[in-house]
Amino acid sequence: MILSVIGARPQFVKAAVLSNAFKKQGIVEEIIHTGQHYDYRMSEIFFEELGLPGLNINLNLGSGTHGKQTADMICGIEDIMVKNRREITHILLYGDTNSTLAGALAASKLNIPIIHVEAGLRSFNRTMPEEINRVVTDHLSSLLFCSSEEGEMQLEKEGITKGVHIVGDIMLDAFKIYGAIAKERVSLTDILSENLIGNYHLLTIHRPSNTDEKDNLEQIFDAMSSLSTNIVWPIHPRMKSILKDIKIPSNVNLFEPFSYFEMMTVLAGANKVLTDSGGLQKEAYWAQKPCITIRNETEWVETLHNNWNILTGPDSRKIIEAVNIKVEPGSWKELYGQGNTAGKIIQIIRDQLS
Repeated sequence: MILSVIGARPQFVKAAVLSNAFKKQGIVEEIIHTGQHYDYRMSEIFFEELGLPGLNINLNLGSGTHGKQTADMICGIEDIMVKNRREITHILLYGDTNSTLAGALAASKLNIPIIHVEAGLRSFNRTMPEEINRVVTDHLSSLLFCSSEEGEMQLEKEGITKGVHIVGDIMLDAFKIYGAIAKERVSLTDILSENLIGNYHLLTIHRPSNTDEKDNLEQIFDAMSSLSTNIVWPIHPRMKSILKDIKIPSNVNLFEPFSYFEMMTVLAGANKVLTDSGGLQKEAYWAQKPCITIRNETEWVETLHNNWNILTGPDSRKIIEAVNIKVEPGSWKELYGQGNTAGKIIQIIRDQLS
């Protein structure tokens, strides 16, 4: 049995692809949801919309400091592993969240082999909790699935060469599968008012380095107010309290968090994307929407070619300049595989289990 640990909305999307593929192939899997993301529109709606196989266990741990949250997750995951040790062949982890780190630490103490999907990514910014999570998880893993050659090369630099496989990106599978479904089920007019359609950029901001630093947030809003285009911003639940005492520019339109189908629909209708997210950088690229990343580094370095993704940090002048840069449509090229990552992962896992 494979024990998969998920806890945040990007992981729900990835698991929807791979877990459904496991089910079709007759591979036994149980899923633990740590509860890291617990708001309905950040969690439950994804399971309903994407048809994720039913959760076996929800730890319902919620938020907290990084240390407390991770410690609680380790205890909860370890308890489940101990009770089911004989049946578990591997633990499967996605990306770089606290849920991922907790799963890796708990499994390593019990000598359970670890599978890491999205291995080898590095921002080289150790002030980001995600960077610590991904580095530790990679060094504890037995099977490491990389999205591109960049990941494989980085792992080799760190002395990790065994069990490394380039399989493409599982999010591209999701983008192709669920993007097509979203077109059929969700209309842009169901989400946005008529005056926004055709004249908006999509914004997502959630990283503490941007949201918890008042000067940085003011720089971002200053840039937004200087743009002639409307801004569509689905806000993270934690932003509500932060925004109480901040004046929002008149061209910035706030929304509750979008479901995955809604996000795909809004992304398809956007002119450009402004974000500090990791996953949305890739989705913007696959949708052929120029992206401005409001960070000083990115794990997805391949997206930077020909200005399809531009790093600005929370600098008003740089953000405005990046938005005004014209990107040549003909310079786009395929990145991170062809959307058949789940099949590649399953074949490699089968080889391991046989």
